Amino acid sequence: MEKQTLSFQAEVKQILHLVTHSLYSNKEIFLRELVSNASDACDKLRFEALDRPELFEDAPNLEVRVWYDDKAKTITICDNGIGMSAEEAVQHLGTIAKSGTREFMAALEGEKKKDANLIGQFGVGFYSGFIVADRITVESRRAGLDAGHGVRWSSEGTGDFEVETIDRPARGTDVILHLREGEEEWLSAWKLKSIIGKYSDHISLPILMPKQQWDEEKKEQVTTDEWEPVNKAAALWTRSKSEVTDAQYQEFYKQISYDSEPPLAYTHNRVEGRTEYTQLLYVPAKAPFDLWNRDKRGGVKLYVKRVFIMDDAEALMPVYLRFVKGVIDSADLPLNVSRELLQESRDVKAIREGCTKRVLSMLEDVAENQKDKYAEFWTQFGAVLKEGIGEDHANQERLAKLLRFASTHADSGVSLADYVGRMKEGQEAIYVITADTLAAAKGSPQLEVFRKKGIEVLLLVDRVDEWMLSHLYEFDGKPLQSVAKGGVDLGKLQDEEEKKQAEQTAEAFKPVLERLKISLADRAKDVRTTTRLVDSPACIVVDEHDMSSHLARLLKQAGQDAPKGKPILEVNPAHALLKRLEASEQFDDLAQILFDQALLAEGGQLEDPAAYVQRVNKLLAA
Repeated sequence: MEKQTLSFQAEVKQILHLVTHSLYSNKEIFLRELVSNASDACDKLRFEALDRPELFEDAPNLEVRVWYDDKAKTITICDNGIGMSAEEAVQHLGTIAKSGTREFMAALEGEKKKDANLIGQFGVGFYSGFIVADRITVESRRAGLDAGHGVRWSSEGTGDFEVETIDRPARGTDVILHLREGEEEWLSAWKLKSIIGKYSDHISLPILMPKQQWDEEKKEQVTTDEWEPVNKAAALWTRSKSEVTDAQYQEFYKQISYDSEPPLAYTHNRVEGRTEYTQLLYVPAKAPFDLWNRDKRGGVKLYVKRVFIMDDAEALMPVYLRFVKGVIDSADLPLNVSRELLQESRDVKAIREGCTKRVLSMLEDVAENQKDKYAEFWTQFGAVLKEGIGEDHANQERLAKLLRFASTHADSGVSLADYVGRMKEGQEAIYVITADTLAAAKGSPQLEVFRKKGIEVLLLVDRVDEWMLSHLYEFDGKPLQSVAKGGVDLGKLQDEEEKKQAEQTAEAFKPVLERLKISLADRAKDVRTTTRLVDSPACIVVDEHDMSSHLARLLKQAGQDAPKGKPILEVNPAHALLKRLEASEQFDDLAQILFDQALLAEGGQLEDPAAYVQRVNKLLAA
């Protein structure tokens, strides 16, 4: 065939612009795509040779070679795979987004199709070479044809390409990239090796490059005639679990996470069904410094058929599991998948759900069988896991079982199941209190009646707890009730005699309450007696459906405006201070001090600390 100039079968300028500027986000992708294509070509030959062994000709060992030429400013990717005839070159390279691999897969039948682990099923990967090259030359000969049926395809990626017949003794394909001005950085053995190591390390064929060694005379690295493999050609996650040792799992974790410590736990599974993928996921032993940066991308690497696609594939793992590290290798996703496509893909959604459930199962196993280890995990990542209560309603029940808290009975490690198991007879709710610190929670006057009666209260001191409580309403049929909201109602835990006495006391104290309401009209929504106090004179609470004081403070600290509402002051009429209050000449001052002290005990801040100090000094001096 004489040299011909033909036109591409699509609006090539626009499509190539899309490929080289939009489809691929970083330039080094071109080498991944071309190496993957070369690997595909070898796989195609292997399959066709099952029925026609003569296709191997005199070169049965399949391989991919990569080298560069400084002077010519070219990079060559060579394979000894199936190759192309002239017609195939025109058909496949002259039509954008026409994939020979996809056609080949469709032609495979039965058992062969199951074994076909081919990579490039989109037909645009080849054109990624134009990201760095202003001209691409392809020289190829199909296996089974004689040397005179070679073909040279060449294009500058504009509107035309050239095809001509050449003599080519060796089967397979050479893709030669003529680098454009300013792209000389790719003419480096170290650069090419590192890219192959990053993206194509796990391709099963050897990827060879010329070996370099130090020349003492020239004092530089010189290229030799010897070729050496630059990929490991084996992916740990593709191997059976029985073939991988615990030490190998740990070493792999250190490689992908850059962590010096072994992981806390890991899980390795192959999932088959509508969506096929392999997952190797790790839970680190220590939290990273940027754990609380919710915009930080996740730690999961995405591969498609052992070819690296992207780091930090956040779409594959919910935000509350952002501490999980690992690898997910899909058999169904396209190679040119972008972060935007990941968000919309059904397959990705299925992978995400499957991986989430697997991580939760792993944590459940650790929580049940390795309590000390789970305690370590909770110390590091517990507060982040709580985010899932509001973000993942499908797994909310499972997450609730994994939660651990401090309580009035224990400083740590109390699960909701433990709490329910210890509930007193007649107790109908799970009691909780939120505070800035554990000490503040323990010292809260709102706990006094619960301590007196031996009722356990969960102490919630993480910043996320208030938000979590707005989504977690009950556990095991028991509602969660804040002791700082609404009136205290112990139900069956309070005997009739106590209730009757409280009502009588409240009735007798009505005149004082009315005076307190007048004195504190600007600061308190209401003033009422309570049975929740034992040793303290007063405490601050809010209505059942109002924002808690603790949450309001958190919002203020975060620079947000919290709704301005007045709290309720609850007083203990049995306390000596309240008995003295009625007859005191400084009633108004004492009322203000009572409110201020209740506010301070609850963890709040005084709007006018100086006024409080003056009132106290005035009373002390009297």
